[in-house]
Amino acid sequence: MSRPILSTVVFFAVATAILGGMHYFLWARLVRDPALAEPWRRILTVALALAAVSVPAGMFAWRFLPSGLSRAASALLFTWLGASFLLFSALVAVEAVRWAGSAAAWLASLLREPGPPSDPSRRIFLARAAAASATLTAGGAAGLGFKTAISDPVVREVPVSLERLPAALAGFSIAQISDLHVGPTIGEKEVRRVVELTNAARPDAVVITGDLVDAPVAALRQATQHLANLKAPQGVYFVTGNHEYYAGAAPWLEELRRYGIRVLRNERVTLGDRGPGGASFDLAGVDDWSVARAEEGRWPALARAVEGRDPDRALVLLAHQPRGLSEAIRSGVELQLSGHTHGGQLFPWSLLVGAVFPYLKGLYHHAEAGRQGQIYVSCGTGYWGPPIRIGAPAEVARLVLTPGAPKVISRAR
Repeated sequence: MSRPILSTVVFFAVATAILGGMHYFLWARLVRDPALAEPWRRILTVALALAAVSVPAGMFAWRFLPSGLSRAASALLFTWLGASFLLFSALVAVEAVRWAGSAAAWLASLLREPGPPSDPSRRIFLARAAAASATLTAGGAAGLGFKTAISDPVVREVPVSLERLPAALAGFSIAQISDLHVGPTIGEKEVRRVVELTNAARPDAVVITGDLVDAPVAALRQATQHLANLKAPQGVYFVTGNHEYYAGAAPWLEELRRYGIRVLRNERVTLGDRGPGGASFDLAGVDDWSVARAEEGRWPALARAVEGRDPDRALVLLAHQPRGLSEAIRSGVELQLSGHTHGGQLFPWSLLVGAVFPYLKGLYHHAEAGRQGQIYVSCGTGYWGPPIRIGAPAEVARLVLTPGAPKVISRAR
């Protein structure tokens, strides 16, 4: 079994187990503890059981359904996935408050005579109040997050200083698209809009830092063909993300080349004045970390991309995952452009993502062995899974390069 297929199988198995546990907790706090009467108890029990299995089943089956039906079903299932996570989080927060109150009451009881036994009707009242307040809170957050997710991406201008950038290239702009995730709920309309927004920013170059698609070429060609309309005088460039390997990387790379997009596979190109003696800098791109990784301190994909380059030239690196920055800086990279994290996409999931990826979103400064470097991590241009974004709106970043020492003071935690 190939690594991408094995990874997919493991992902679905883990996701199904997590969803099952989460939906059991929802049932316990929304149905069992409030002591709902029939037929509501039976209806909600069946509904939650079906919801638990429908999400992973829908993630697999959507590509086999007619396009209109598959998109509607996917939107419904993924919206529930996000809403149920928010509801789960709200109920966990209520549970934490309840446990804190119980602990305080227990401590207080040690200092006084025991009171009367707890009243079952009071417990049911509190359980119903907790269920209602958590449902209202999660519902409101899901609604606002849904509105944010389906809105146009923000065009975010980001000034970046590079010490080795030629003065003649001050103001050179790079538009970054990342993690668009064309697939179950993001289609032709959204791709056209991203292309329009990117072209309107009038960048000198466009880069796509992976996770562009979530299905094979045949399923998404009608939507992705609009990427051929991306315009930039210095070209459009692409590096793979982990999702390209789930969707079939080789056919997709061929398709993107057909659109006129240059795929950088552990290699580099020259941007700026490409003539002899002209002001220019290097742009390198590497395959996703999931297929190109190695032990700490050795990154063969990066080594191939920078082999033989002039170390006095400015170097910008495209790498889907915000990893390997220490190795990149030691190799002369002044700026790494990444995505993958979606900026956490929705709170409180962002707390978990931030624990795994210290470079979560935005521009960071990093020092390594006396050298200075920076990384910009995009919040993503689309979304994956739930069409919900809380605290991390979708973006097309427009990075404006200027010569000089880095001014960024943000550091990973």
